Amino acid sequence: MSNTLGKIFRTTTWGESHGEGVGVVIDGCPAGIPLSILDLTTELDRRRPGQSQITTQRRESDKPLIFSGVFEGVTLGTPIMIMVKNQDGRGKDYQDTENTFRPSHADYTYEAKYGIRDWKGGGRASARETVGRVAAGAVAQKILSAHNIEIVAYVKKVWNINAEVDTDLITREDVESNEVRCPDASVANTMIDRIKKARKDGDSLGGVVEVVARGVPAGIGEPVFDKLDAELASALLSLPACKGFEIGSGFSGTSMTGSEHNDPFYMDSGRIRTRTNHSGGVQGGISNGENIVIRAAFKPTATIAKEQDTVDKFGKETTIKGRGRHDPCVLPRAVPMVESMVALVLCDLLLRQSVNHTANS
Repeated sequence: MSNTLGKIFRTTTWGESHGEGVGVVIDGCPAGIPLSILDLTTELDRRRPGQSQITTQRRESDKPLIFSGVFEGVTLGTPIMIMVKNQDGRGKDYQDTENTFRPSHADYTYEAKYGIRDWKGGGRASARETVGRVAAGAVAQKILSAHNIEIVAYVKKVWNINAEVDTDLITREDVESNEVRCPDASVANTMIDRIKKARKDGDSLGGVVEVVARGVPAGIGEPVFDKLDAELASALLSLPACKGFEIGSGFSGTSMTGSEHNDPFYMDSGRIRTRTNHSGGVQGGISNGENIVIRAAFKPTATIAKEQDTVDKFGKETTIKGRGRHDPCVLPRAVPMVESMVALVLCDLLLRQSVNHTANS
């Protein structure tokens, strides 16, 4: 099982949904980066369950403990271990799934691969695992901010409700202005109401998180197989429930001509710019200095309160009805997860770029 992301800034997550805790080991973080518990909790609070009426009602404080790699508020350059204890696990809620496979979950595939699985809440396949990713992302964002790189994600779409957002102007404050994390006030309440209705109906909804990375310098990315857009796609598609990735024009670009889709260059105060950004800030797998604009599609939450057909591990057909506490829509809590994955990729590639420059100097 692959649990590590990155080649220089390496992130290894660990833990299961209803185990003793979850966390991360970060190796390759440069020394001298100011890092506090507050830096971590600021991001973890945005990811934690029980934060609003439209998220899972599991109650976790998600208070991180830093076990190593930080001294007097500064990173040492040694491995950083961060742990968050699980406090509100209810394994008994999943007793029915011990021998029965939940539709569209990882239950059957984990059993097929390993011959054993932690059936309490999905174990390692649960979104609870992303606590470690978000904690590591907070560290990565500290490094990126020192290079004036800013990452802002937001809910772009819930079900068939779309938001209009200006990627040049959007701020974190705009995103955090409501519980669905949609900065378009004209549709945010409609999204919230639709999610509440899905919960009442025992159902769930999917949607799209869009993210913009601003201030990324030109030249970041490692062709051929470690292209920036390929690394971003791999990172985001590794998130639970993420089923699609687009950058720039994405699939809509297929309905354009080349003359429509190309991004013409021009000079702006001695800097090469593009007049359009259909490429999404990446050309040839390398950043071109424009905003990197990405969209990640998330499926509806698989656990629903409606009865569904399934089979058990003995091959007997049966039915199952979701129990426990689950998000009727993962989008609001996916926002910090998406930001974190983008930060981890950019941080790793930025550090790799500095190593390349050093080696070539």
